Amino acid sequence: MATGKRTQKLHPEGLLGKKLGMTQIYTEDGNAVPVTVIQVGPCFIVDLKNEEKHGYKAVQLGFEPKKQQRVRKPLMGHFARSGKGAFYHVQELRCDTDALGWNTLGQELKVSDVFTDGDWVDVSGVSIGRGFSGVVRRFKVKGQPATRGTHEYRRHIGAIGCRKFPGRVFKNQRMPGRMGGNNVTVQNLKVMGVRPDENVILVRGGIPGATGGLIVIKKAIKHYSSSKAA
Repeated sequence: MATGKRTQKLHPEGLLGKKLGMTQIYTEDGNAVPVTVIQVGPCFIVDLKNEEKHGYKAVQLGFEPKKQQRVRKPLMGHFARSGKGAFYHVQELRCDTDALGWNTLGQELKVSDVFTDGDWVDVSGVSIGRGFSGVVRRFKVKGQPATRGTHEYRRHIGAIGCRKFPGRVFKNQRMPGRMGGNNVTVQNLKVMGVRPDENVILVRGGIPGATGGLIVIKKAIKHYSSSKAA
């Protein structure tokens, strides 16, 4: 039996945010750069996880205040521990809470506490739902020939298997179905600007999700691992 050192997983720090839309900015060279405007925080620490009790380190963040009368009593009891009221969005993020100094319930975390200009980030969100879609739109398949006798089946899928062998349709066969509404992560996006007064961050390019959707933005794992190794 082979024995070796277990690879240590890295869990970069991050915050919760909301997609506000897209615009463009101009660099010092005069080039127009498309950016996505994200409202990041302020987030509040609702709960903490530690290795002694839970087996791992993590922080539970609350984002966007919510009226207390709209929250059920058991959940309100959970929010009462931090003393910062209720929140619409609550999500747990794994990170080294001791190294970051995130060890106090109710602690406020702002965008400037985590991100700066020039950082590389990974952005996660739920992609826009497209409803029931065909294979041409959903999987970008070619479809059927437009001539040579094809009639009313130009955007249909072709053969999905052989009736002789294996006599069934393989799992994960590309077929029409629900499109979108999936958890999507886009890696290595550059931070083009941070505006602490507005709790806004400008990220180059597009990110998943519709306007107003919840976003989880973390420091890029690939750049984060290289910096730690150095």
